[in-house]
Amino acid sequence: MDILTTPPEVRVWVSERRRRAQRIGLVPTMGCLHAGHLSLVRLARQRAEAVVLSLFVNPIQFGPGDNLTGYPRDLQGDQRLCREAGVAALFLPSAEAMYPAGHSTFVEEVWFSRGLCGDRRPGHFKGVTTIVAKLFNLVQPDVAVFGQKDAQQARVIQQMTRDLEFPVEIVLGQTVREADGLAMSSRNKLLNAAERRQALCLSRALDTAARRLAAGERETAALIAAMRQEISGAPLARVDYAEIVDNETFEPVASINRTALALLAVHVGSTRLIDNALLTPQGHGD
Repeated sequence: MDILTTPPEVRVWVSERRRRAQRIGLVPTMGCLHAGHLSLVRLARQRAEAVVLSLFVNPIQFGPGDNLTGYPRDLQGDQRLCREAGVAALFLPSAEAMYPAGHSTFVEEVWFSRGLCGDRRPGHFKGVTTIVAKLFNLVQPDVAVFGQKDAQQARVIQQMTRDLEFPVEIVLGQTVREADGLAMSSRNKLLNAAERRQALCLSRALDTAARRLAAGERETAALIAAMRQEISGAPLARVDYAEIVDNETFEPVASINRTALALLAVHVGSTRLIDNALLTPQGHGD
């Protein structure tokens, strides 16, 4: 596995892989890798001969209330996992390499980044789209893989890719969960034992909404209330948002007549966790 730390090194590496006529896959991450990330690597390897995994805790997607310095890091473990997973190149840039002095250009998607995390974390998606656009320009991937757990982020990136005509296939990997249902996240490492137990309220809330829908309830207000009620049973949890939107448009819906998406952001202790699940009414497969 090659380790690259600067944009010029990436360009040289990509040029060599192109000379060999290899398809290139990209898996952007902020590190502290887990089985969810490795599932994205597997998807990329199914579609490309050479996979680049970027490991960069992107400072411009962290707002004033976010804990940039406290974001979990495990560089030694990440390198080991990448080697075992068959990653061809690990890109480990510094903030100075990605945003040199005088950097003043940003990329912003303004439709799907509204609401949800876009409202709660102003500037977050502007930081995400800027770094992903830079990675696309550097790595020139044929395919890039992102996780469905970050559903709004994935939709924002899909839109940016379409609008700016990046020649990149966007593939979404399903959310990978722990045995007890908790969505895998690097931030889970920040939870203490009591918080870890109570964090299960997110997946239980989503399961509650799915069961209520299967039982015939289609009004989203009732489903959202049921999710909030489930979360209220965890004393250490505080809802940031609980919403249900159309799966295609991300617009809020009053009732579920086709596939919708339930999304949660919940503070468990001082750690903010997100999760989501598709809600499809019986008889609708769209």
